Amino acid sequence: MTAEDRFRFIDGEGLDTAVAYKLIVGCVVPRPVAWVTTVDTEGRVNAAPFSSYNYVATSPPMLAINIAARAGDGAMKDTARNIQASGELVVNVATEATMEAMHASAEEYPPHVSEAEALGIGLLPSRRVRPPRIAASPVQMECRLDRIVPLGRGVNTLYIVEVVAFHLSAEIFDGSRVDSVKMRPIARLGGPYYAALGEILHRPMLQRPPGGEGWAAGAAEKP
Repeated sequence: MTAEDRFRFIDGEGLDTAVAYKLIVGCVVPRPVAWVTTVDTEGRVNAAPFSSYNYVATSPPMLAINIAARAGDGAMKDTARNIQASGELVVNVATEATMEAMHASAEEYPPHVSEAEALGIGLLPSRRVRPPRIAASPVQMECRLDRIVPLGRGVNTLYIVEVVAFHLSAEIFDGSRVDSVKMRPIARLGGPYYAALGEILHRPMLQRPPGGEGWAAGAAEKP
């Protein structure tokens, strides 16, 4: 068997949406989960998880969340509608302790139903935005919409938001550093699977980050 025979070639040009989805979510793993709270025009609190999410800037801190249209009818999801209407949201980090409630909130409730109310999700008031925070999450980031970027064939839309306030539990934050191991975040895999952190591997950072934490001194002088 040649090296090339080990791989199956799948042409991305014109790839069916359902097939492309299965491939991309199976390949890009693990993915952090943004458990997003928003408020609709009637004041109802929506809570929904999104795993196509990451940080995209540090000055100011910014996040990007990809929200696809509903698979059945192509309609806009409640979270996307609320963000576009108000420009505000809270990104709560999903953890092992909150996994069951987070997963349950992914169900497609009717727009007039608050997932927080239906599932008994405890909430806390925010300081800079209207949507509340999820009390059980150790990390809650109040955000305001910066820009909306339509993607591809119109199925996906990227929401880039600025973090205007952090709320960090004393259990995972010592005043300087967030302990991601103590946080015990949940990650999304392909299909019906989630993952915890598992084994932690340590390597010194070879490029100095802002603040220098974890940087290997002298790395910049290496050839």
